[in-house]
Amino acid sequence: MGAGFAGFQAARTLSKLSRGAAEIVIVNPTDYFLYLPLLPEVAAGILEPRRVSVSLAATLPGVEVVLGEVDGFDFDARTVSYADPEGGKGSLGYHRLVIAAGSVNKLLPVPGVTEYAHGFRGIPEALYLRDHITRQIEMADTTTDEAERAARSTFVVVGAGYTGTEVAAQGVLFTEALTRRRDSLRGRPRWLLIDTADRVLPSLDTRLATAADRVLRERGVEVLLNSSVHQATGNGVHLSDGSFVPTRSLIWCVGVRPDPLVADIGLPTAHGRLVVDEFLNVPGHPDVYACGDAAAVPDLTRPGEITGMTAQHATRQGATVAKNIAASYGRGRRRAYKHHDLGFVVDLGGLDSAANPLGVPLSGFPAKVVTRGYHLLSMPGNRVRVAADWLLDAVLPRQGVQLGLVAAGAVPLDSALPQAMPETGVTAGPAPS
Repeated sequence: MGAGFAGFQAARTLSKLSRGAAEIVIVNPTDYFLYLPLLPEVAAGILEPRRVSVSLAATLPGVEVVLGEVDGFDFDARTVSYADPEGGKGSLGYHRLVIAAGSVNKLLPVPGVTEYAHGFRGIPEALYLRDHITRQIEMADTTTDEAERAARSTFVVVGAGYTGTEVAAQGVLFTEALTRRRDSLRGRPRWLLIDTADRVLPSLDTRLATAADRVLRERGVEVLLNSSVHQATGNGVHLSDGSFVPTRSLIWCVGVRPDPLVADIGLPTAHGRLVVDEFLNVPGHPDVYACGDAAAVPDLTRPGEITGMTAQHATRQGATVAKNIAASYGRGRRRAYKHHDLGFVVDLGGLDSAANPLGVPLSGFPAKVVTRGYHLLSMPGNRVRVAADWLLDAVLPRQGVQLGLVAAGAVPLDSALPQAMPETGVTAGPAPS
């Protein structure tokens, strides 16, 4: 269940291994795989949303795609139930089930956040944020109230991890492009990046974090570390140091948590994720597997810990699940999941990036080349279209217009959007009689 990084890779690998000998079904609320790492570029007007939406039908030959959200499990009868996009109910039987439910926005008990913050987990949120930023700049340009102008041209990003750092870095360039021909706002947009950690990108190599921090500050982003939001209101945010920042834009990028469905499955959990063994099997259920953000996978490279909630782990766990399912039918042998990080990339917009491929720290233009090359290789489709958009962005000005496709009420922070919902089961054959 689910077509995120883990579920998509499980279905894709199993399709190749089975060579048409198995019936493979993937249940997902949408008909596409979302390439989340490039979502900040959608919000910044660099990429169109369809560029990061990869068709499941086109990239998963031989796999049946069922549109729906899984809402129930019967492990004794080997069935899952689901609701389709129009409210209809259905059920599917399975011989093997892969639970890859993905993740949703992490919420903290901060007053006002669910009402006034904007999340960042799916295409609707990215499109809404692009419109919202554009609208704030346009309204700041026309108001005669200086206090309102300052608030509308101030943008607060909470969370200095990968997503928050990229959103702030891309966002400041986007607002610079929007204000280039607006004399009243020349040099006015203000961006703040807030985190409780003592540096940006706390999980990255210190040298890469330092390089990213330098780029942000050179662009005028105010990096507030060891800080947090104490309260959010419609007129601004109160910070933990007692200060108040007038703003109409609070962008929430503090991380993710397992999809709430995981807690309702009725299976043991650890840190909110399904307990699995090193073979990604759910203990006591040899026909049920879990991977990605939904699974507490033992990290064999760091005994006693579980793997992080990253796309890199999810993709490789999906492939491991598929191989272990094939092994359960006598094709190959099952393998424990053990993976050493190959490095990370952070796109900072313009000609700047930070990357550490194979542990080699890079920054600036060389890191940019590595970052974009990595994304093109990792995407299962749309590579030419993405590269074309990057080329056009390099030679043409961005289009700063509102599309009005997504209303604020359609992207509440405290709900699981379709892209973040369970990754649905891979099944091999109909339910046994």
